Amino acid sequence: MLKRHSSRFFLFIALQLALVCIMAVHAVERKAAARPLLLEKQALIKTLELTDLCLFTEARYTRHPAMADLHAPFQDGPLSFEHFPSGSLMPPQPHTVGNKP
Repeated sequence: MLKRHSSRFFLFIALQLALVCIMAVHAVERKAAARPLLLEKQALIKTLELTDLCLFTEARYTRHPAMADLHAPFQDGPLSFEHFPSGSLMPPQPHTVGNKP
């Protein structure tokens, strides 16, 4: 049936294009179906006056890097142990790390 490699390639490309089209149609349908839920969440955010993304709920310096207090990780001293496990998952922010020669 498909003895040439180019025919197999074009069949593969056609199938992939068909899958992309099916995914696009599915995305449009899901977006329309999810609209009421998104509007409900938007109203909740406006009511609660939420401002920004919250990455972790434990320590205030791991909640959102842009909103962090620069000295919050060292509340008990610079050599103190980390109280919260999420602190080990957050890398130090570039502006808090000194320039290394």
